[in-house]
Amino acid sequence: MTDSPETTRAGAFHAIMDRPYLILILTTLFWGGNVVAGKLAVGHIDAHSLMILRWTGALLLVVPFAIGPVKRDWPVIRARWLLYLFYGAVGYATFNVFVYVAAHYTTGVNTALEQATINIMVLLFNFVLFGTRVRVLQLAGVVLTIAGIALIATHGELSRIVRLDLNVGDLMVLFACLAYAVYSIALRWRPQTNWLSFLAATFVGAILASIAYQATIGDGLARLPANLGAIDAQGWMIVAYTVIFPSVLSQMLYVRGIELIGSNRASLFINLIPLFGTIGSIIVLGEVLQPFHFIAAVLIAAGIVLAEWSARRG
Repeated sequence: MTDSPETTRAGAFHAIMDRPYLILILTTLFWGGNVVAGKLAVGHIDAHSLMILRWTGALLLVVPFAIGPVKRDWPVIRARWLLYLFYGAVGYATFNVFVYVAAHYTTGVNTALEQATINIMVLLFNFVLFGTRVRVLQLAGVVLTIAGIALIATHGELSRIVRLDLNVGDLMVLFACLAYAVYSIALRWRPQTNWLSFLAATFVGAILASIAYQATIGDGLARLPANLGAIDAQGWMIVAYTVIFPSVLSQMLYVRGIELIGSNRASLFINLIPLFGTIGSIIVLGEVLQPFHFIAAVLIAAGIVLAEWSARRG
């Protein structure tokens, strides 16, 4: 007697969801694509319109599958609703709105490489807030990674740090990374509900925050209909990509990865975003690597390897 196709597919899905390295690599591949999508969006769709459509589309995509889980988990969701809104507002909306707006001021390569700071911030927050042990080699890895990021943010001129002459787009990306690091740390308090319930509830938070950003740092809610009407075909293709891949699939996989190996180690995989984002920026956007990018990449990679090797030894 052979298994039905449905049983086979379910077994394959659960097999994938139990492989932390595979799902975290896929997560960062889709997020690397989000860097390229943000740059491609310039001139085709307003950053705030993209945010609202992205998270609304993501919610509509998961709702048909999440109705049952949400009903079962409703007592937990109702009791912890502020936490769910926080996850969506900070981890989804705040991170992405600053990445998308930064695309107007900095390159896709810079945006990709700078996201390596997320795991460093997670490691430092865990140490400061929870006393998580940090080994000497991990600290050495932190220093190397920070040096690489500083090289990128100053476009190869470290003296600009002293003059506080930094590109506003690069600063926006670093602020976005801070928001995602806070989100990653806060996942330690994630209620143990179905992952579809988690996505549905947090997407609501992302939508509300995106609307708030449109009303405040955007050009106002009154301009939203006109902005939506100005979206062209490429803009709608970017919406479709961001809804399916970096929103639904990546968020689901990242949460599962943290469940399997913890936030410190899972956040290290975020450093694959520079690899995927840089490759995508070169192939799709036609951007050119500068000498300081190579030096920074070596420093970042060395820092990641050193920190992960030390963590695995521990």
